[in-house]
Amino acid sequence: MSDTPPSLYAAQEPVFPRKVKGFFRTFKWWIMTVTLGIYYLTPWIRWDRGPNLPDQAVLIDMVHHRFYFFWIEIWSHEFYFVAGLLIMAGLGLFLFTSALGRVWCGYACPQTVWTDLFILVERWIEGDRNARVRLWNAKWNIHKWRLRLTKWLVWLGISLATGGAWVFYFADAPSLLSNLVTFEAHFVAYITIAILTATTFLFGGFMREQVCIYMCPWPRIQAAMMDPETITVAYRDWRGEDRKNSQAAKDGAPQGDCIDCMACVNVCPMGIDIRDGQQMECITCGLCIDACDDVMTKIGKPRGLIDYLALADENVERAGTEPRPIWKHILRPRTILYTVMWSAIGVGLVYALFIRSDIELTVSPIRNPTYVLQSDGAIRNIYDVRLRNKLGEDRQFHLNLTSAEILRIELEGEGRLLSIDVPADSTVLQRVYVTARPQDDAAGQAATPLRLWVEDVESGDSASQATVFNGKESK
Repeated sequence: MSDTPPSLYAAQEPVFPRKVKGFFRTFKWWIMTVTLGIYYLTPWIRWDRGPNLPDQAVLIDMVHHRFYFFWIEIWSHEFYFVAGLLIMAGLGLFLFTSALGRVWCGYACPQTVWTDLFILVERWIEGDRNARVRLWNAKWNIHKWRLRLTKWLVWLGISLATGGAWVFYFADAPSLLSNLVTFEAHFVAYITIAILTATTFLFGGFMREQVCIYMCPWPRIQAAMMDPETITVAYRDWRGEDRKNSQAAKDGAPQGDCIDCMACVNVCPMGIDIRDGQQMECITCGLCIDACDDVMTKIGKPRGLIDYLALADENVERAGTEPRPIWKHILRPRTILYTVMWSAIGVGLVYALFIRSDIELTVSPIRNPTYVLQSDGAIRNIYDVRLRNKLGEDRQFHLNLTSAEILRIELEGEGRLLSIDVPADSTVLQRVYVTARPQDDAAGQAATPLRLWVEDVESGDSASQATVFNGKESK
């Protein structure tokens, strides 16, 4: 017996998916085309916001802390919109997984989309499955080097376009492209493109299913999201067994519809056999359905030996009766709850988006010291007020305060003039002094509630924030 401990490392088995035609393969082509088109073309869409704002439709402006999405502008202090969208994305993923299994992984995940594109290039250059298997096993010669280098160069071009498209979301795309070509762009742009190019080339070209199996956490989380009512890809073993080449069939047992042609295995991008049952590696892409349906049609058997189905219908189908309609599996308490939660957050975000004001202020009391005792005995409090003008033109803001006690307000640099010009789409920090005379009640009280107001002189829109005035009794 060997004293050498067994290895915990399993070498990667190369997967060479065969070309397949059918409904799900066509559906995946459409999704790949649409998603890649959106990703590569969106930074080049123009949107006129006025002379003082960027005209890129979708832009993450890190310098000015803005996110622009067509007519919507999100400021950095409005991050709750982004948080809400992330929560909606998570709930949407839970909903689709609970209802339809790993459809996100099989159709729209970036790893799947780019892997599909890389496999398409590989098939164009090296041929279909059998040709690629022969090339893999062949010795390195001029022919093999020529095919491999051609493929790698095309992959590298796609990867470079992927990294380049990403940085265009963070700056004006035409200007950044010109700077990149003339080597005048910031070094961060080149580093970002290099990292994304390398990861896309590596993940889409060489790691493929390894990313889904070992790096992505979702295959392990999905078990908590799925139940017997979930619609997923499965093999109807009660119809397919015993297989044509099985020992039982050779011994005279009734043969099922499965002729053991391995078509479902050969087209699988994960390299698994769906006939072995539910597996963590399965991304429910449906390609095995297309392959099996094609074979069933050729041999004159009913389609659907491999299909999208609910495992809860197994006993019903074994008995020869019709399964429940798919919509009854999808509409169940769990999916309805996810839908209600997702919709509620979406409605809340839309409502918050429409009721937000174009002018805002944020009041930060200066509490070191708590108050200033002036030479005439008056008590002064100091506040830093941030005035935000979200409009596309300069506006004049008027500041004021309301309180049950007598208080006076002044603006630093403006004296008793309570108006200040705020440039378009910008924030101005203004220091504000609030004073109580010695004979005023607020001067002797620990805390006097007050509210600072800002009003747009032109439109009349206003915003306010409550704060307190600290007198002599405050500690």
